[in-house]
Amino acid sequence: MTNMNSEAKIEDFSNNVLVPEALPTLTDIQFLSISPRYRLINVGVALGTCIIIAMILTAVRFQPFFTVPEQLTHLYPYALMGVTVLAILWAVYHVFADVKIKYGMREQDLSLQKGLVFRQQACQPILRVQHVEIKRGPIIRLAKLASLQVFSAGGEYHTFEIPGLPLERAEQLRQFILDHKDVSAK
Repeated sequence: MTNMNSEAKIEDFSNNVLVPEALPTLTDIQFLSISPRYRLINVGVALGTCIIIAMILTAVRFQPFFTVPEQLTHLYPYALMGVTVLAILWAVYHVFADVKIKYGMREQDLSLQKGLVFRQQACQPILRVQHVEIKRGPIIRLAKLASLQVFSAGGEYHTFEIPGLPLERAEQLRQFILDHKDVSAK
């Protein structure tokens, strides 16, 4: 009886040669953009963080409780200039990088592409999904957005995260993945 099972398994096994020109490409996927509110939030967080740092530097520089060493007093304008440059670079990065984040769904997989300087493209087969989480911080929650984290089977951390999704879309994608992760590939 064991021999019949192994013969049936051998008949089901195939290892055909594939021609690269016949393989499907990820360019066939219709990639969708994330919410433009995500970019506004990132720019706001960048600018807000740098404003808070500038306020702390100013408070320490002009506080009346102790004397600030003379060398540090002379560095104050340079520190403010550095924080301003950092804020501008951080905000400009998000203006250009966040529009590059796109995602796509097919019957058998989920894809993500992102990156301004270093382009990254990931494709996760739905059959390999262990679980899916919707992540929402306080600022993202106020904007009614969410991030969808996809965890691969055998991995401790998420395979990739699609940020800046409207909450309803994140819930739809999560439910689609959960409904189809046990369906065998065709």
